[in-house]
Amino acid sequence: MAQDGRPGRRRAFIGSFTAAGGPGVVAAELAADGALTLVAAVNDVPDPSYLVLAPDGETLYAVSETAEGAVAAYRLAGDRPELAGPPVPVDGSGPTHLALYAGHVLTANYGCGSVTAVPLRPDGALAAKPSGRLQHTGSGPHDRRQRGPHAHQVQPDPTGRWAVSVDLGTDSVRICTLESGAPALHREFALRPGSGPRHLAFHPDGALAYVVNELTPTVTVCRWDPENGSLRPLTEVPVLSGAPAGDAYPSGIAVSPDGRFVWTATRGEDVLSVLAVEGETLRLIGTVPCGGHWPRALAAYDGFLYSANERSGDVTWFAVDEATGLPCYHGSVRIAAASCVVFG
Repeated sequence: MAQDGRPGRRRAFIGSFTAAGGPGVVAAELAADGALTLVAAVNDVPDPSYLVLAPDGETLYAVSETAEGAVAAYRLAGDRPELAGPPVPVDGSGPTHLALYAGHVLTANYGCGSVTAVPLRPDGALAAKPSGRLQHTGSGPHDRRQRGPHAHQVQPDPTGRWAVSVDLGTDSVRICTLESGAPALHREFALRPGSGPRHLAFHPDGALAYVVNELTPTVTVCRWDPENGSLRPLTEVPVLSGAPAGDAYPSGIAVSPDGRFVWTATRGEDVLSVLAVEGETLRLIGTVPCGGHWPRALAAYDGFLYSANERSGDVTWFAVDEATGLPCYHGSVRIAAASCVVFG
């Protein structure tokens, strides 16, 4: 049963930057051939750049990537998402990512380099205020981008026991838990100085994690130990076949459901990279154009790959060749300042 009560209906939700002309949160219908058809848009919250869907498909959560920083919840009973209460300030600036973890919404606050926890009410709505915040500390060698911490992503590990936050400013990944509702540091793991880690994706078997680096066009392959909450970097692999012609800032990363391929998106070069999983390393197979400009986020769903292209203002989709992992362009839809796509 689909979340709006109609059997077989599938939906996608797209975030966008309202400050750059984006429509806010967009609801779309998803066809069997991967195509997206826009259904409704709501702009109740400024710059809802990243979204996450509740497992039951009834509530959607969005960050408000502003200097003040907030998180909002939407009900999904009909075509048009409806706010489930006022946005909640996260006591952190520029939240870029969020995740559901242990009965809370966690936000990664890029501007100030912290992770905030906001409790969930039994009906999925947000509590009136955060229950705690973990401030990251440290810096990196990049003079402009790493003068202080910049938490860029937070997510649970596959077991749901740990929360994992990726910090571009400190070249590190932090493993956390919740203590009395507050994010608490378990351990911090260093990656190569200057790499600028942005996002992390787990292999389906839960034993490996792949970190896409923004300041160098690479992926760091790590061994993940869920028993001890331990991350061990193994190797770093390029996502481009040669030196970039100009700007090259990797952004999104996704792993195929069968664990055979890893895909990344690189802004500036505007390409999607295909890497084959070979044991505890990756091999670059090739790249294809993303179909737009400045691919900010990447999502894999039901045999298709989706790229939210921020500066060209569109979402493109690709059918994935099961044998090679290579994406083949299938279509696009116009969404100004698109920043992410989630499915449910």
